[in-house]
Amino acid sequence: MTRTNSPPNPGHDAVVQHQFGPQAQAYVSSSVHAAGIDLDGVEARVAAVRPAHALDLGAGGGHVAYRMAAHAGRVTACDLSPDMVAAIESTARDRGIATITGAVAAAEDLPFATGQFDCVASRFSAHHWRDWEAGLRQARRVLAPGGLALFADIVAPAGNAMADTHLQAVELLRDPSHVRDYRLDEWLAALARAGFAVREVATHRLRMDFPTWIARMATPDVRTAAIRSLQGVASADVADHFGLEPDGSFTVDAMMIVAG
Repeated sequence: MTRTNSPPNPGHDAVVQHQFGPQAQAYVSSSVHAAGIDLDGVEARVAAVRPAHALDLGAGGGHVAYRMAAHAGRVTACDLSPDMVAAIESTARDRGIATITGAVAAAEDLPFATGQFDCVASRFSAHHWRDWEAGLRQARRVLAPGGLALFADIVAPAGNAMADTHLQAVELLRDPSHVRDYRLDEWLAALARAGFAVREVATHRLRMDFPTWIARMATPDVRTAAIRSLQGVASADVADHFGLEPDGSFTVDAMMIVAG
């Protein structure tokens, strides 16, 4: 009998690029990513310090970069996906923003000098990083002494393992590049290990409109059905935590951490 070897599965970075490259424009136009109290908070804090050079780490659709550009001398928008970076640069040109420069790199292996940036901000990106703590260490390395660091992301429920498991499962089904939505206590501990001093923590709730959430990542029907199946068998506690709605829409916990 002849044995054939299957091709190896791609590495995580390749999965991320495959998932986000074709959806670059969807993330530029995403209302969830283009607005929010956390994004307003990022802009307000950047405006207060007016950095000479700021980094949008894991820039996605570039919404942090566009906001920072009004208050920073220069902004580097760094993302693992070349298509995302190209979309950001194109959008910046269309908006007449000349101070944004793109860079393609993984958060775990940044090609920047130590202390190069006065401000580092990362929003809705860290849950995709292959090695989250390595990414945080790189963020600390490229941040200048006394600089400002801002991290915003979805967070897993604290003290509710069932809800945590449900969140990770539906996130992964929607997007195979998902690694983990970390709990707030995990964030605080990891930032301390990376050398950051946390100055402020703010939390809020964020509603995900199910049809838009699915369409933004072009999730295949079979995985969309699997998500709906999990929602249908969720316990009352889990359904209540996420405010599950009849169409599949739900609400998650989110945070913004100010550190230095």
